[in-house]
Amino acid sequence: MGKNLSNNQLLLKECIQQECVESGLYENVDLYFEYFASAQVLKDYDLSDDEILSGIIGGSNDGGCDGMYIFLNNDLLIQDQIANLSAPKGAVLSLIIVQAKNTTGFGENAIMKWKTVSSNLLSISSDLNSFSDRYNEQVIDSFMIFRDAITKLVRSQIKVQIHYYYVTIANDRHPNVDSQADELKDIVKQMYPSAKVDVTFVGADRLMELYNADTEVCANLEFAENPIARGKNTEYVSLINLGTYYKFITDESNKLRSSFFEANVRDYQGKNSVNTCIAESLASNNGEDFWWLNNGITILAEKVIPVTNKELSIINPEVVNGLQTSTEIYNYYSENLGLLESENRNVLIRVIVPASEESRDNIIFATNNQTNIPKSSLRVTDTIHLQIEMYFKSRGLYYDRRKNYYKNQKKKAADIVGVSFLAQCLISIFLRKPDFARARPSTLLTDDETYKKLYESNADLEVYYKTALLGKKVQTNLAKTSEMTSAERNDVLYYLLYGVSAKIFCKKDITFLDVKSMNMDIVTDDLINELKIVIYAKYKELGGNGRVAKSDTFITEIDNILGL
Repeated sequence: MGKNLSNNQLLLKECIQQECVESGLYENVDLYFEYFASAQVLKDYDLSDDEILSGIIGGSNDGGCDGMYIFLNNDLLIQDQIANLSAPKGAVLSLIIVQAKNTTGFGENAIMKWKTVSSNLLSISSDLNSFSDRYNEQVIDSFMIFRDAITKLVRSQIKVQIHYYYVTIANDRHPNVDSQADELKDIVKQMYPSAKVDVTFVGADRLMELYNADTEVCANLEFAENPIARGKNTEYVSLINLGTYYKFITDESNKLRSSFFEANVRDYQGKNSVNTCIAESLASNNGEDFWWLNNGITILAEKVIPVTNKELSIINPEVVNGLQTSTEIYNYYSENLGLLESENRNVLIRVIVPASEESRDNIIFATNNQTNIPKSSLRVTDTIHLQIEMYFKSRGLYYDRRKNYYKNQKKKAADIVGVSFLAQCLISIFLRKPDFARARPSTLLTDDETYKKLYESNADLEVYYKTALLGKKVQTNLAKTSEMTSAERNDVLYYLLYGVSAKIFCKKDITFLDVKSMNMDIVTDDLINELKIVIYAKYKELGGNGRVAKSDTFITEIDNILGL
């Protein structure tokens, strides 16, 4: 007789079953477990549900890779970013591979698959196309992104990390599995001698710990002197010791807490002239206090609780201005941990609890608009996006204008609409460019002309709501289509969305007025399935890969199918 399951194993099984049913997006529990496992091990990266799903491989020929994610300095890296990729010296490039099995054991076979796929696809000299019959397109594309990033950033002296996560609901494993893991690390280290390579086994107890980790962040901030305070625990200005601030923005492993900087719309700009000056100021320590030479840092919070006259407990802090300063402070003390306790210099800190969402957006826009940054980075602070969020919320959808805000409130993934997802839907329907939506998701809001067409300040909010609802209906339908791989579903999604819209209105050029007047009751699974069959068949006929989806000719084929 087999061993009785532990409490954590029983609770996890029940939890996963309930969440799978509640999501309504998965054909069975094993498929949901692939998402669940990736979501837990990637929690520190603060990814949205759409970002997690983008890395789920699924299907056959995955080489033991159920999920693959590439990060550059903790930011998710995707294919359309490679061409213009840059990074500061010493940046960290991480490849994370997840194997998720909804079983109560760890097997050697999973590690053996990793040994083979790593030997075949990690080597820079390997011809990835020669393995197209052995591994599916998404696996090959993921390894290609990682290898292309290494090649592109070779002069930046990046630090490479390769992490394998084997996730089950087991409690123990056989020593042979550990031996296989050691052999895997040896194989990878032969190709990347200076890389950090590890294999992490996540069993039931650790998985439960990750699942129960509090999504609300509470961090204490101790000032050098009593702060200037205004309002009722809503406004504080003071100096903070540089070493203390370093500890505030890092976790127990001395890693930067990336979630603190999500609202800061400026990416770290590397060794430009400003950041070089900041770094030199930190290194020189010539008697001038650091805050004399720096504009300081602004932190927003949901709530602030005074602990002592000099210490605050900050709920969900967001560094909205000062990313460059914070990153240079992090870089300097990460290399000089021994100086933390003797450091006597300070940085100026402002802590604010905004009275409203409008106030929060105004602070983010104003503090970042004082520097030369692209306006596209500030799009979500535009009034139209707050209006969309409020309109959606009153109708049971949640616009993810503040990344993961609603996810952390335990709203269902099926009801959360990402900013990029809505933009992709709008571009597919109204601009007739599903190829653009599929191929260039990271640049959707950067073109001023396109942005103005899609987000007019006086646009009818019902249009955005129905567009999102239609997109979600199509996405949910595809998620339950077991005969498609996840890569194929991603390829077909925005073409199917366009096809459904064009079929309903019997025309190519769809307007905002058309969608505003659309009766959503006619968008049934039968209608979606009818078009899905013919569009998927044409997609497979043309090659059935990402190149088809990213081409500008597939849309014409769909118009021909519809007789338009």
